Amino acid sequence: MKKTVFLLLILSVAMLFPAQAQRNADIELKYDAIDTATRMVWTGANFAVQFPFGSLKETFKLNMNIGADLTYKTSQNWTWSIDFNYLFGAKVRDQMAVLGEDMLTSNGDLIDGNGQKATIYFEGRYWNLSFGIGKIIPFDKWRNSGLWIRINGGYFEHKIRINDPDNQVSQLSGDYKKGYDQRCGGFALSQFVGYVFMRKVRVASFYAGVEVTEIWSKSNRNFSLLLGKQDDTKRFSVLLGPKIGWIIPLYEKRKIQSLYRY
Repeated sequence: MKKTVFLLLILSVAMLFPAQAQRNADIELKYDAIDTATRMVWTGANFAVQFPFGSLKETFKLNMNIGADLTYKTSQNWTWSIDFNYLFGAKVRDQMAVLGEDMLTSNGDLIDGNGQKATIYFEGRYWNLSFGIGKIIPFDKWRNSGLWIRINGGYFEHKIRINDPDNQVSQLSGDYKKGYDQRCGGFALSQFVGYVFMRKVRVASFYAGVEVTEIWSKSNRNFSLLLGKQDDTKRFSVLLGPKIGWIIPLYEKRKIQSLYRY
């Protein structure tokens, strides 16, 4: 009787080991799942802080940048995108460089129609429409994540936004304002290097990195009131700064591949 009980106990323990081993294997499979690179379409929003160099630095301080994109990613992790960015918040370094000495007093003030010191706000405003190609280089089993390198090319336009809230300065009313806004446009080339984070919860995906933009521009105005003639100056500028973005998947044919151990 004792031998029978002992044998049944050993048999029960022996049967428990395979069951526990299977449970451990199931747990391991969860960690061994591989997220394969997939075809995907996403839209997204991004934000950047940019420091100007070259011609833009002569007029503006740093600016903010918000944008949106529509991106197609292949199963080989190539990306194709169309991007629109709106840049704002760039303070003007020198009011006299915008309006000239003739419009200002010896103290550098602008007098309005009532003979009072006018309150005028200057701010740099830019926009950029571009098309890009890139490549995501994965580092681990999350094949849609990794180092993202891309280059964009497109049209870039910048100007000085002149705001007269009281509308008391006749020299800056109507079309006269266009003679001082230094509106320019031209070709721009951008390079981005950063990391794309994409896991099982796709809506929690994002990217972060550094972007540099080179801009070749010239005046879009027929006449500059500051110069007293048409501005034929060819400008070269650079914007450099950190950039982050949120990825919102619109379409994906997704599959999770698992590794089985034998």
